[in-house]
Amino acid sequence: METKVSSVTQEVVIADGQPTVLIGERINPTGKKKLSQALKAGNLEIVSEEALAQVQAKADIIDINMATAGVDEVALLPRAVQAVMNTVDVPLCLDSANPQALAAALKVYKGKPLINSVSGEEHSLGEVLPLVKEYGAAVVGLLQDDEGIPNNPERRLAIAGKIIDRAEAVGIPRQDIIIDCLACTVGADTSAGLVTIETARRVKAELGVNLTLGASNVSFGLPDRDLLNSAFVAMAIAAGVNCLIVDVAKVRPMVLAADLILGHDKHARRYIEAYRQRQTQ
Repeated sequence: METKVSSVTQEVVIADGQPTVLIGERINPTGKKKLSQALKAGNLEIVSEEALAQVQAKADIIDINMATAGVDEVALLPRAVQAVMNTVDVPLCLDSANPQALAAALKVYKGKPLINSVSGEEHSLGEVLPLVKEYGAAVVGLLQDDEGIPNNPERRLAIAGKIIDRAEAVGIPRQDIIIDCLACTVGADTSAGLVTIETARRVKAELGVNLTLGASNVSFGLPDRDLLNSAFVAMAIAAGVNCLIVDVAKVRPMVLAADLILGHDKHARRYIEAYRQRQTQ
């Protein structure tokens, strides 16, 4: 199954057996004081700079999130989308829990974006899916519902099925739905990583859709986060996750290694090319 997203000039295909697609997560003010202050001041130069840096680090798609206190997200998200489109050519992931902000951003976007996200919550399904259909976008489905985030693969699988059924009912094709099996910190629950991995295996086997993860959530609150993130990402790719929301500069070498071992990098070309590039830096 192929999920396609695009900018004016580039198309990215997410599919099994192909190299893992990397979505750059850096344009998100959560925990980033400098970015948050710039956004409150209406300064988008830092957004453009971060987008360019992530593309130079080989991000395939750029995620844009403007949600921070003191900011009018409905006004700022489309401005940020336009600024990034003026800076880089890759497709964009429009990241907001505010349907009005998503609608404003979709109006200015050129291409087929990825919307992040719809959940199994009734209000989300009712507000976001019509936007996905209207603009012909692809969408991330979060495995939480009105009762919260389940702590077992069975309930998460059921929510995935619900999201897919509701999307298909309004005319959104299954290939335009990417399920996020939800990474939660193992610092709070040491079974959280296993639940996510098993959910990924089951969703892939039973529903056949493409899968994504905000991978760094698994290590929140723990020391040596890069080590945990790398181990988790390799396991997630082996379980069927083929699109990751990550700090690309930190994670890409490990992703290329996992792709090579799993047969997603013919003749080791991507792995060797990245190695040679690192030797010249």
